Amino acid sequence: MNRIKTLFEKKQKNILSIYFTAGFPHLNDTCEVIKELEANGIDLIEIGIPFSDPMADGPTIQESGTIALRNGMTLRVLFDQLKDIRQTVNIPLILMGYLNPIMQYGFEAFCQKCKEIGIDGTIIPDLPFKDYMEEYKAIAEKYGINIIMLITPETSEERIRLIDQNTDGFIYMVSSASTTGAQNSFDDKKQDYFRKIDTMNLRNPRLIGFGISNKATLESAQANSNGAIIGSKFVTLLKEADTIKDAVKNLKDVLTK
Repeated sequence: MNRIKTLFEKKQKNILSIYFTAGFPHLNDTCEVIKELEANGIDLIEIGIPFSDPMADGPTIQESGTIALRNGMTLRVLFDQLKDIRQTVNIPLILMGYLNPIMQYGFEAFCQKCKEIGIDGTIIPDLPFKDYMEEYKAIAEKYGINIIMLITPETSEERIRLIDQNTDGFIYMVSSASTTGAQNSFDDKKQDYFRKIDTMNLRNPRLIGFGISNKATLESAQANSNGAIIGSKFVTLLKEADTIKDAVKNLKDVLTK
């Protein structure tokens, strides 16, 4: 059984997923970050594949991607780093990246490699849903890889239900129609959006991401979904801390204040 499905069957609320950019701050930090996050109770990890034109990312993650690319991170290097990760890590792992580097690698080869090393799903922000249905869905399902789709406050109810019917794993609820980045709070409009989706009784669980950076935004997201995704805040902490262990400790501190 896919680890993502198992996670949501065991834990329906207050799931915490963390995003970080592979190869940041240093090229060989990837596995240490993953192991430290799991050791501190994180439920799910999204590993970012750096790309030169990350349209959905705010300045913090863009900068981390630029540094990771400069460090020498590529999809092939990442797969090599992760080849033995399942000897020590048990929680679900997702690769998040843009279509261009994945297509350069070859989509079926990408899915096959994900299965081989124990990756459970992928998030491809610039993959159109129509293309997913026509060209990619069957291949991903062949290898048991969940393709996680994003929805925003502008996504129609019809499209949300189509996504819900044709994907597995979870639905990534983007808190706003902007790029990633930390926020201090969610306004009434965003919370109305969270509650609206909550009343749709979707088949898939939902995680809310973009802007979660403190206790207030975390609790707001968790109250109206199965959990939350934190990216930019953790990337900032990785940049500022002396060690990966310190960055994870600091993350736990900011989420309780």
